Amino acid sequence: MAVTVENLEKLERKMTLTLPLNALQSEVNSRLKKMARTVKMDGFRPGKVPMSVVAQRYAYSVNYEVMNEQVGNAFAAATSEAKLRVVGRPTITEKDASSEGELTFDAVFEVYPDVKIADLATAEVEKVSTEVTDAAIEKTLDILRKQRRTFAERAADEPAQDGDRATIDFEGKIDGETFAGGKAEGFQFLVGEGQMLKEFEDAVRGMKSGESKTFPLNFPAEYHGKDVAGKQADFLVTLNKLEAAQLPEVDDAFAASLGIVEGTAEALRADIRINLEREVKSRLMARNKAAAMDALVAIAELDVPNASVQAELERLIEKARADLKQRGLKDAEKADIPEDLFRPQAEKRVRLGLVVAELVMSNELQVKPEQLKAHIDEMAASYEKPEDVVRWYLSDSSRLADVEAVVIENNVTDFILSKAKVSDKAISFDELMAQQN
Repeated sequence: MAVTVENLEKLERKMTLTLPLNALQSEVNSRLKKMARTVKMDGFRPGKVPMSVVAQRYAYSVNYEVMNEQVGNAFAAATSEAKLRVVGRPTITEKDASSEGELTFDAVFEVYPDVKIADLATAEVEKVSTEVTDAAIEKTLDILRKQRRTFAERAADEPAQDGDRATIDFEGKIDGETFAGGKAEGFQFLVGEGQMLKEFEDAVRGMKSGESKTFPLNFPAEYHGKDVAGKQADFLVTLNKLEAAQLPEVDDAFAASLGIVEGTAEALRADIRINLEREVKSRLMARNKAAAMDALVAIAELDVPNASVQAELERLIEKARADLKQRGLKDAEKADIPEDLFRPQAEKRVRLGLVVAELVMSNELQVKPEQLKAHIDEMAASYEKPEDVVRWYLSDSSRLADVEAVVIENNVTDFILSKAKVSDKAISFDELMAQQN
């Protein structure tokens, strides 16, 4: 077999494969003979079908099967001999001009890029930190109290305040006409908690039971209701009932109601601190990991294989369709989702994956068994029966692979931070928690 390789654009290569016809025909004949021993056809006993009849019926499909197999084997052998790392599947076409007694094919494919990473000492990373303060614990306690609040009706002369539950009738009109969704009776909402537009809440705040009020309201241009977005409406609101929130005291009974074993307020605060510290650690790790990875990619040079980007695009689109299906969208699996919507994300993921793989290989950052075990133990520690969680991870290779990927990312992050120019930045607890993971 003669092989030639031609460099095309960037990572694209073209390989010419030449296969002898006699070898292909010999394999086809061999398979047809083997088939003739067992094939069943009307008018013939099993094993007695003439070869000419078997060939007439099956020669085309067998020839196609052998051709694909032989070309595939030849391509694999040639790329292995040339030490080429192929990305994705090649596009193989038969050449019109072949020498007598042989077939010639062109295989066009991509190879993995050479990844060049500059000195990590030139990379700049901002590493953030924060602390779980007493104020953060008290804020969490307030949230827990609000989740278990009760309501008592206010006196008729008491005005609506933030935190009150208001029961109202309202009607909104645009150009004198009531619009869809602009009218309700016996509607309840909590004043000052963002359940209504700010202008609406401002109007109700200070009202007393039995009062009515008219006021203008400007719908934001980005309002989810497209029919009213960017328009001004006139509202009439009547406050039928006003209830003040009653928050439970932070005492031993409250702690017991939340399932705290010790049943004390001190134990509740300690439990909240542990949970917040775990969440803070996770968020800090995610943010610092992202910063380290961005710094790594910034000092790396490589071409991104189109085949890898296309595969990642298909994965992201399928995931988007699955999400739409889960939300109840009809025929979500057929949803027309433009590739360009996900292309920047796909290219970024592929680029990062290639750079990380190079760094892991060149610096021996692979996962060690003790690291894998420690990470699983840490994740399991927050559950009631940690040993069951550990067993759950260890019993499935795909779950283990997911954990291994996370540990590798942690190894890479630690390695980058140990080499790069790191600037430390303290941020507030609220700022960290406000960020999306």
